[in-house]
Amino acid sequence: MNNANQTLNASGLVNGNGGNVPTSDITSAVGFTYETCLSQCGSGTQNPTWANISQQFGAWLLPYLALISQLPFGARHRVDNLMSAILIVGSPVLAGYSMILTILNANWISRRFDNLSFPNTKSAVRILISLQQSPLRISNEDSLLSSLVVLPDNDDWWPYTADFLDYTHTWSIASVTTIAWVVVAYLLTVASSLSDVPSNINSNGQGTGSVWLWLIPIVIGWLQLSPKCDYARVRKAMDNADAMAFVATDDSDGVIKALDLSEKRAVSIDTDTENPSSPDEMLTPPVYNYARAISWSRSAEDVFNAFRIASDNAKIHKPVMTGATWKNASKKNFIDASNRKGSASEVDAYCRLPRYSVRSPWATGMFFRMFVASLLPLALQWATTGAAVLVVYFTPTTGLGCRSLGYLIYGALATMIWAMLVMSSILSHYASSYSDRPRSPFSSITIRLVKATSDLMRWGGKLVAIVNAIWIIAAGMLQFTSVYDNCYCNSSVLGRGTQYAYDIIVFNNLDLSQTKAAWFGALALAGSTSLGFIFYMSLLTDLVPI
Repeated sequence: MNNANQTLNASGLVNGNGGNVPTSDITSAVGFTYETCLSQCGSGTQNPTWANISQQFGAWLLPYLALISQLPFGARHRVDNLMSAILIVGSPVLAGYSMILTILNANWISRRFDNLSFPNTKSAVRILISLQQSPLRISNEDSLLSSLVVLPDNDDWWPYTADFLDYTHTWSIASVTTIAWVVVAYLLTVASSLSDVPSNINSNGQGTGSVWLWLIPIVIGWLQLSPKCDYARVRKAMDNADAMAFVATDDSDGVIKALDLSEKRAVSIDTDTENPSSPDEMLTPPVYNYARAISWSRSAEDVFNAFRIASDNAKIHKPVMTGATWKNASKKNFIDASNRKGSASEVDAYCRLPRYSVRSPWATGMFFRMFVASLLPLALQWATTGAAVLVVYFTPTTGLGCRSLGYLIYGALATMIWAMLVMSSILSHYASSYSDRPRSPFSSITIRLVKATSDLMRWGGKLVAIVNAIWIIAAGMLQFTSVYDNCYCNSSVLGRGTQYAYDIIVFNNLDLSQTKAAWFGALALAGSTSLGFIFYMSLLTDLVPI
């Protein structure tokens, strides 16, 4: 630029809009055309300074990496906890989807039990909601479930099991201070960058700060929801409950302990299944709820149906024992214990679905809840990604460049990961539901193909999640270390093409009002969507008896 001023040669110089600069107005030049930049500066990158790298990394990226530690984990093995963190970073859509689907399912099952008038319904709701982070299995083999629902001997099992599972993973001093650190650091660094836009404009981390902003509502949402995802504690609670369950016998007045009958339980968390519908269903970190939400809903509805039919029979004053007379209790809305005693076959008949009923493998309203659970996470993902794109797109030279493309790739891959893993969960449940039914050779082949497709989509989704998680961290570091600070990236060649691309290098006298407006808009977009997500979660959690 100085050489051009000395020789009065304006060839290759441009103004702030990319227009050619006449020789008479050579002092208005603020940059080069892309070809001139290559000829004068080469294709290499600018040498980074450690002071700038450490400052940008510490201000924009490090607080978010620290906040990851506040996510709920609880798996049996550390590698599963690590993979859950990778899935969350690689696909915020999946993390938000699992969270909202969890609470929608809890709200759904709670509402279904509201109209039932039978003992232990409130405790049943608490237990089912608490076991959403576990591979819930329901069995009526040997009259296990019907006995658990009907027999008065099991009246202690329900409240005690609900209390055993009633622990919280919620706000702590560490989580509050970490969230506060991230929020304050983000606001201070945004204020600093807006007050001095030209400073380190090409290595500024505001785009990085925006693209990670989804992590705050995700962490706050899980803290509000307080999932029961500690495998050891849930397993201990269920083991304690096992000793209290009774099962009806062939004798109308006889019961035996479930422990003495077999290892099977009416309500269990079957983490040792050899052939689960999806291996991810066995993992307790809440992000894996995408894999077990469908099977959990089906199991929860089985329990609800048993209570519903028993409640309907009680409303018409039908006792369990065949030929017995209904005994009215002295208390209102109370069922005398003698009305709930009977043999194994009588107990089964008391809460069995009618013969004409067809048990669907899909719980009522499951796909609608999956659809609703997808909307806000997609909005959160693309609001934060879009905010990051806005920041770098409208930073001179404006247009699609290396930085904005990097953020778009992250958002697109995150969405693709969510779609692959959700589709995998649907296919795996379908294959599992129909695998035990009588079928033709053609149906057998179809089931195997569906299962193979599900496995491929699950493996592929996880592989892309690993790549995407590494990529979003690397993208920030590439910006902080000035790797993007070269003629190709600074000239926005991707969006403008080589013929119209230009590189602005003088910012002091440049009109940056558009850049400031875009940065403010990005802050408003990402911030308002994040606050909206937190508000929506607060409304939903207030409706559920967790």
